[in-house]
Amino acid sequence: MPDNNKTVENENSNSATRGHLTELDGWTEAQAIAMAKQDGLELSDDHLAIIRYLRDCYADHGGTLNAHILAHTLEEEFAGVGGHSFLYKLFPMGPIAQAMRYAGLPMPPGTRDPSFGITH
Repeated sequence: MPDNNKTVENENSNSATRGHLTELDGWTEAQAIAMAKQDGLELSDDHLAIIRYLRDCYADHGGTLNAHILAHTLEEEFAGVGGHSFLYKLFPMGPIAQAMRYAGLPMPPGTRDPSFGITH
């Protein structure tokens, strides 16, 4: 039987293979817009607000926030406009996995954990 912990660990260890940037400093909003456009998603001001918030969280905490805590923080921040539903409406592949990719950030630990509930 496969060891799920090792699978999750392996998936979280190499974000570059999932299309995430490896150099955080060179990121621009224009890159995020172009990347999303390639995926068939037009980024609105609401999308960019979420992406900026995630970048601010990363600047404040580095990679220390796990996916569950980051999702909870994100939902609280955007509760006034719909919270969870609002986030998934904008990022149907998951507000953490998809938005972090456009934000040019590595996915936080636990994002690919099947018990977390993120859409993969």
